[in-house]
Amino acid sequence: MASEERTREILKAIQDAVINYDEVACERLCKSALEEGIDPHQAVVKGLTGGMETVGELYSKQEYFVPELLLCADALNAGLCILKPHLKIEESAGKGKLLLGVVEGDIHDIGKNLVKIMFEAGGWEVHDLGNNVKIERFVEEQKKANADIVALSALMATSMLAMPKIIQGLRTWSPSVKVIVGGAPLSPEIARRYGADAYAPDAVTAVKESTNLLRNVM
Repeated sequence: MASEERTREILKAIQDAVINYDEVACERLCKSALEEGIDPHQAVVKGLTGGMETVGELYSKQEYFVPELLLCADALNAGLCILKPHLKIEESAGKGKLLLGVVEGDIHDIGKNLVKIMFEAGGWEVHDLGNNVKIERFVEEQKKANADIVALSALMATSMLAMPKIIQGLRTWSPSVKVIVGGAPLSPEIARRYGADAYAPDAVTAVKESTNLLRNVM
């Protein structure tokens, strides 16, 4: 088991590998994390996702552009391929059905893709609508899928304004439907104001919160 100092060192190195879009280093470091007993959830959230958060900041400052974003995403995905088989969620977390999508006006789907991976690792059936999903489509697809949980993602303060409209549309069709929201501009307070049942700041929390919602329904 790695010491706290060694854990911090490896997680920082994973972040740097993502930021520097170094796929080979990212794979190697994620393997090292597993070999040294570092929690794979921690490697995803504090390593890979932490790196992408910095990449997002660099993009906002116009120090990185779309080509760099794509290369960083490739490095992140290379690390996820190593960690994904080891992402174990408690057994009772599985067997739910999730409808997932990034709201209209937003094409940022790295966080959404991490959420998908974590739910699939927990045994959930995931219906992924992708990004830039129109308000009406969430309701249309929920009528088909009849998912236990609908998860909405937004990475922009402008696009998140679609969330209360989506939630209202879903509740008009099914008052009991459970909705979880997440994304950088959101907070627990905003989630409550929008009418969501739960808020998740990261993919691991999204699974835990959705599991709790599912238990309460059952």
